[in-house]
Amino acid sequence: MAMPMESPITFSNVGKIRWWQRGIFASQTGYVLLALAVLLVIMHFASPYFFTQGNMQNVAKNFSFIAIATLGVTFVIITGGIDLSVGSMMCFSAMITSMVMTELSAPGSPLVHMAADGKTVLANVPGLILLISILAGLGVALIAGLVNGFCIAVLGLSPFVTTLGMLSIVRGLGYVVSNGRGSFPGGPDADYFYALTSGDVLGVPVPFIYLVILALSMAVVLHHSAFGRHVFALGGNEKAAELTGIPVVRVKIEVYVICALAAGLQGIIISGWLGSAPANMATSYELNVIAAAVIGGANLAGGIGGPLGAIVGCVLLEVIRNGLVLAQVSSYWQQTLVGVIIILAVLVDRIRSRMT
Repeated sequence: MAMPMESPITFSNVGKIRWWQRGIFASQTGYVLLALAVLLVIMHFASPYFFTQGNMQNVAKNFSFIAIATLGVTFVIITGGIDLSVGSMMCFSAMITSMVMTELSAPGSPLVHMAADGKTVLANVPGLILLISILAGLGVALIAGLVNGFCIAVLGLSPFVTTLGMLSIVRGLGYVVSNGRGSFPGGPDADYFYALTSGDVLGVPVPFIYLVILALSMAVVLHHSAFGRHVFALGGNEKAAELTGIPVVRVKIEVYVICALAAGLQGIIISGWLGSAPANMATSYELNVIAAAVIGGANLAGGIGGPLGAIVGCVLLEVIRNGLVLAQVSSYWQQTLVGVIIILAVLVDRIRSRMT
């Protein structure tokens, strides 16, 4: 006698992904993107000047002035570290670049030789002084990044304390070499310098082009290279990463070098926009840079972050600043709103994590 077959037992709730765990809601960056979209719609109706071509160019240029440094800081934050020296590093690299450019162009400088036409030898080679000056600015950033990385990775010092000390060291050195005065890019390559830092290509600001190239490069490195996997592994569990053979010390030093170089490049670009490198340039910029990274989804505990989130965080901050200006609201409210957004972003991410 045949026995009736029992129907298979099924569990409808197993493997089911809830709506807040998929798609755009799967990360903090998605929520911030959604908030940015809502804010853009609000600004469209609040001001007829917001979506004009000139204002969009200003927004793209202005958020690019912190976004490149934010990409570098995101590398550090993914590993579970922090770098508070980025603002001072921006200033110092910009000052060194401007001072070297002026010094190498001065006929009476002891560092250069004169040609038969009365110009310096370097000045007779178009772009050479500019190249040397930019390399000098990035060189001091490289040294600062190596010192940060060595103190943190080799000596075992706290990233917070180390980079806080570097903030004061680099800012102080900036005042020492300039006697507290600003420096101005000069010489025959000055026009090249301004074109490469504050110009535009077909109406697109040059800083924004640099940002896109660096962001795409960062995405490739983080998600399609062994170095990127090592960076995420350090942030996830440093001890486990070390046991699996990842060169923890080397990776840590490299991310702090990358962060310092990004800050140095950012400072050089800003000095081109300003037309000078004042001694107090980029003061407290480290707060905006770190805030943009955190708002965009980088987790200060490590293991989470990326270029998209960094850019979205920067865009959100700039849209708020720009919107306040167009609405004729006091710019002092910007810091208040930034603080509120940081807390809300972290709160939403915490709630979403608990619901998973």
